[in-house]
Amino acid sequence: MLRHRRAVPAWLAHPFRWQRLPVPWAAVARGTLCAGPLLAAGIATGHPAPGVLIALGSMLAGVNDRPGTRRTGIVHIGLPALASALGMLLGASLRGADAGWWVVPALSAVGFVSGAGSVAGPVRSTAGMQMLAATVLGAGMPLPGAPWAKALYLLAGCLWLLLLRLVLRSPRPAGGPLSGERAAVATVFDALADALAAAGGPGAEPARRRLTAALDRADEALRLRRLTSRLLGRPARPEELLLAERFAAATALCEASVALLWEARPLPPRVAESPRRFAEALRTGRPPGRLSAPERSSAARGAFDHALLDAAVAFDRERPVPPPAAGTDTPPERTAGPRGALGPAGRDYGLRVALCIGASAAVALLLRADHWYWLPATVTFLVKPDLGPLFSRTVNRFAGTAAGVLVFGAAGALLSGSWWPALMAGAGGALLPFATRHFALQTGAITVMVLSFVYVGGAPQAAPERIVDTSLACGIVLVVGHLPHLSDPRRRVGPRVTEALRSTERFLRYVLEPRTAAATAPPGAAADPAAVATRRLALRRAAYRTLAQARGAAETAAAEFRPARDHGPDWLTAITAAERIVDAATACAVRLDHGARRPGPAEAERLCQALSAMADALETPGRRPPGTPPPELRPVPDCATLTDVAAELERLRGYAGAR
Repeated sequence: MLRHRRAVPAWLAHPFRWQRLPVPWAAVARGTLCAGPLLAAGIATGHPAPGVLIALGSMLAGVNDRPGTRRTGIVHIGLPALASALGMLLGASLRGADAGWWVVPALSAVGFVSGAGSVAGPVRSTAGMQMLAATVLGAGMPLPGAPWAKALYLLAGCLWLLLLRLVLRSPRPAGGPLSGERAAVATVFDALADALAAAGGPGAEPARRRLTAALDRADEALRLRRLTSRLLGRPARPEELLLAERFAAATALCEASVALLWEARPLPPRVAESPRRFAEALRTGRPPGRLSAPERSSAARGAFDHALLDAAVAFDRERPVPPPAAGTDTPPERTAGPRGALGPAGRDYGLRVALCIGASAAVALLLRADHWYWLPATVTFLVKPDLGPLFSRTVNRFAGTAAGVLVFGAAGALLSGSWWPALMAGAGGALLPFATRHFALQTGAITVMVLSFVYVGGAPQAAPERIVDTSLACGIVLVVGHLPHLSDPRRRVGPRVTEALRSTERFLRYVLEPRTAAATAPPGAAADPAAVATRRLALRRAAYRTLAQARGAAETAAAEFRPARDHGPDWLTAITAAERIVDAATACAVRLDHGARRPGPAEAERLCQALSAMADALETPGRRPPGTPPPELRPVPDCATLTDVAAELERLRGYAGAR
């Protein structure tokens, strides 16, 4: 009889995790009309090589066909499409120049650029990965044509899916244009309602993180809309300004709601019902109806009711208010910092990708010089740092490749003629949007499609070699990926946690120090309350955004396979503590707005300096001698919430010091 059951290690359980997502039927329809029909058109016209390249471009674009607005789709598909065309041009030029073994250092250089750019953001990470994959395929696939023609064919396939993205969309909700942006803002109100319903329960913090993610997506959609208007040189339309005002009301309501969530008390169901009415109003175009009655039981509840009234006024307004004066716009985001492509994380990622690509290309050229490209192409998708833990990726890649080879082989045994590869490519394209739920399923769909392309391109017996090449690729990636210097999670997670702490410190400082409000006003003028509130909301969103990115990196690092004796910092606990600091500072800001006494400069500076010192310690581990504790933190009596902030700082100080 077992006295206890040992928990399954995270690195062993991660390969079996499955995301629960709605079926994107519009994307499934687009995938059905892409690779299969394009490949069939090439076969029918007697030009299989262009058909393969166009279908390949549509497949690469289909990987990026995710839910979102039309403009986010253009960015998420268009930028990787341009990078893929550039990669095909480079790779085909290498093949045309008969580079031989020179292809190994050339691919390593492209791999370094791809890996270093991965830390700059998800879109640029995808663009770098697809540029590297297209470079490998262009250098290895024996397809006729000039390099510039191959690049144009690949780009045409990407643009075909992008055109379908603009035509085949989900049904537009009622209420006129801006359907995608309206849906994104409506999702914010829905996430807010879920967070309020979970207040005081175990699901409160996960619901707040989902709310932050919804705010980020809506903010991105509206930013792209404004950017498009500026590029086209046209002023914003009234409906765009109205939607921006409603999103601003949503962010203000979220700030007041964070104060309610911080109190950790269950709320009446009618409180969560009001944001749902706003979400329904955005989707249907009808008024939100009656809202919850105001209540003044606490400063947080009073702030929530005030923000709720402001949101109702914004929804009742038929024409936008005049735009704010210059200097009150949302401040630009801080995008460089330690996460830049030239920082430590970027260099480590670049070096890892370069070593893996170079080693795989060299091994492939030694084994089979005619079909060597599959091995480095497989490594391209395995070594990417933002696709999940390394061990999980290798296991799922092998399982997905084996399943794809078996399905393709069974189809070849049952079907005959020259059209069945196009049928398999169409089935894989239809499955690809659904397959984002699991890496193995996505790998299986891509394997079926690529084998279809290779079959039409003149290598009908290539399927059995794929399993061997995939096994070698998994081994290379596991060996290189676990090298002592490159596998250290401190170098990968530490910069993100450092940036998150600095964003948290900037927000906390802005809340606590009264002089920061006056600094936003012109000399000799009083501070504009609207400008102060706008900047505070922007700093809070930036803090939550960087914390979410740090949490994603920490969760990936926690699921990596590491020796039992390798004990690193408890990043997730530290990030959770920092998230609670932002929550506490938000609640404190609400109380200060409603008459609470502001802490003195000395107390505020002590709290902010503690966060800054912890960020410095993570950024430069040798800055503080071992065993030297950080400065003592004393509770701040001026605002009740700040006592909780000090307690969280005490917790965070302990976890950050465990290096």
